[in-house]
Amino acid sequence: MIKRIIDISEPAYLHLKNKQLLIDKDNETVGSIPIEDLGVVVLENPQIVITQAVIIACQKNNVAVVFCDEKHLPYSLLLPVSDANTLHNKILRQQVEMTKSTKKRLWQQIVIHKIQSQTKTLARASKNTVQLERLATKVKSGDPENIEAQAAKKYWNLLFGNEFRRNIDEQGINSLLNYGYAIIRAMIARAIVGSGLHPSIGVFHKNQYNGLCLADDLMEPFRPWIDWLVFSFVMKNDNDDIQINQQTKAMFLQLLGESVLYNKKKMPLMVACHYLLSDFKRAFDESRFKLSYPEWPDQMALL
Repeated sequence: MIKRIIDISEPAYLHLKNKQLLIDKDNETVGSIPIEDLGVVVLENPQIVITQAVIIACQKNNVAVVFCDEKHLPYSLLLPVSDANTLHNKILRQQVEMTKSTKKRLWQQIVIHKIQSQTKTLARASKNTVQLERLATKVKSGDPENIEAQAAKKYWNLLFGNEFRRNIDEQGINSLLNYGYAIIRAMIARAIVGSGLHPSIGVFHKNQYNGLCLADDLMEPFRPWIDWLVFSFVMKNDNDDIQINQQTKAMFLQLLGESVLYNKKKMPLMVACHYLLSDFKRAFDESRFKLSYPEWPDQMALL
């Protein structure tokens, strides 16, 4: 079943009744959604009140609850850490014991997928792709030469021009990228927990203060999808309109339900991510396993 993604940006009271999420505004119920139908809930307004019963119900149904800050950007993510999978302890132990060589091999594959995805974004934007195509062939196990960073430097200049600088603290294009990446991160984190893995145990990213290291690893090849959405939006709008609003938020949230191809099977992106995590776990036991990622949706070229 395709899970729903909802964004609540106005003051509201969220409570639970008969396994339904009830949304009240001005003492009147204006919405009712079965908890089991939810996939991601984005809470943007600081005046939203949510009961503990709603939070627990969301956790039991593997619903990613995203809290936004005063800049309307996703700031924190709430996910369950147990009971998401009946084999949680066994799978978690395998994840912890993953060998260094396996991690380096997986990171190599992730970086290659990312650069290939960046190449497709550039191609759809009618930009030169030769430099990134060459870099994708040079990525070694563990990416010791940091080809990922080399590709990123060329990629941003090609996509948005030489004057553009990727800066998470800036507004405009950067703020749209931040929001889109955060939504993708929540989607991947939800799939990680649903697979019985722990999102803080990464392959490449390592930070004791980051509870989503694995999500940050696995989301890398999806970043260029967000870049394409932002590029398409920027090409159609004036600079004054490049900001986070209902239109731009909807653009990113709708992506999670877009149809993609995963191993030649058509399915929503959010569903494909669960298959991605199932395949990721196979790498624990298969030394020659090749990680597959969803294929770029053709309809995105028309956005």
